[in-house]
Amino acid sequence: MNWLIDNLWALWLVTLLVFAVIELLSLDFIFLMLSGASLIALLVALTGAPFWLQVVVFCVAALLMILFVRPLALRHLRKGPPDSLSNVDRLIGASVVVLEEVTARGGLVKIGGDVWSARTDGAPLSPGQSAQVQKIDGAHAVVGLSAPGTTSPDAAS
Repeated sequence: MNWLIDNLWALWLVTLLVFAVIELLSLDFIFLMLSGASLIALLVALTGAPFWLQVVVFCVAALLMILFVRPLALRHLRKGPPDSLSNVDRLIGASVVVLEEVTARGGLVKIGGDVWSARTDGAPLSPGQSAQVQKIDGAHAVVGLSAPGTTSPDAAS
């Protein structure tokens, strides 16, 4: 116990690591700010400040970081138009080229240069035929016939 009292920096280091792990699980920047406040308190502890001052510094730093740094970080993270699609959502409606016959059981298509496993809920599609992504179901693209005249230059790349 005497060792812990003499080495309070170790307590702040453990606190920092615990908050960092929780942040990795939650991804909401609250625990990242608490982790940063723990780092500041750790630095204060290394200067030999009393424990009560370390706690006050931690609290003030955490409050300031949550009120001022977190909103800036969130704003930076959410750059771009709010209605922009990401990940697989942006593939819905994309034109594809059938590489291997696509049936209800499976097949292969090329979406923007990437080869995807695909299936269709309608008629089978032949190799070389153009189609359109209707939805993404796990690791499969569910495709159907394109509307006439719809082609995408990136589907064939």
